[in-house]
Amino acid sequence: MSVGRRPGFARALREADRALVGTWAKIPSLETVEILALAGFDFIVIDLEHAPLDLPSAYAATVVAQGLGLQVLVRVPDRSGSHLQRLLDSGVDGILVPRVETPEEAAAAASAMTFSPRGTRGNGSTSRAGAWGGIGLEEYLARGDDALRAVQIEDLDGLRAAPEILAVPHLTGAFLGMGDLQLSSGMPAGDPVIQAAVDRLLETAARHRIPVGTAVQTPEQVEAAARRGFAYVMVANDAGILRGAATSLVDDIRARLDA
Repeated sequence: MSVGRRPGFARALREADRALVGTWAKIPSLETVEILALAGFDFIVIDLEHAPLDLPSAYAATVVAQGLGLQVLVRVPDRSGSHLQRLLDSGVDGILVPRVETPEEAAAAASAMTFSPRGTRGNGSTSRAGAWGGIGLEEYLARGDDALRAVQIEDLDGLRAAPEILAVPHLTGAFLGMGDLQLSSGMPAGDPVIQAAVDRLLETAARHRIPVGTAVQTPEQVEAAARRGFAYVMVANDAGILRGAATSLVDDIRARLDA
């Protein structure tokens, strides 16, 4: 399937009959991307915020991943908007914008990812997202509208502002960053204040028909997140999966040799 004819991640979420499961891609290696695809993940999130990746490596990873059937999201480095146009025109299936705390910041991000005149995204129909000019403008625009335009809510102020953030026009997704939420608030994930705020976020998102994602570490936590109402869940990351498997293998070998 041509990249120009792939369903974007927002559409994939609408059509899914279960939570979609992915992982973070942090290692600058196309072989790693291929392994994750062969493992059966639904999607990957290329991490430009917390990994040694850049636009060219994200572009190459996107091409490989999509060629193997993976949906591709990219977490951009910051909320400045500098990467959005080029990533969307490289054909990614959606974007996560980190550290969004106010409806004004959410509106700026959503507008930059939405075609003019509704937003400020420009026409790049001769890019990869437009199959290098191989599809018509109407189809290019339609696929762009199917991309996930998501903001990350990662602190208590953002959670409190969730009703206003999720009402922002043209926003099609949200992501709960529990790690930074714990760090910024000084509270553990299980704190009743945090849990009540998360419940309100999910209830508000359901009313607005906005899919919400999150990140966890174990299969049990994936199941719990899906049952709670998260529409897409990232579990672990490529570096952590490699570290865990390697550590387990070495520990087992040493235990057998020392027995």
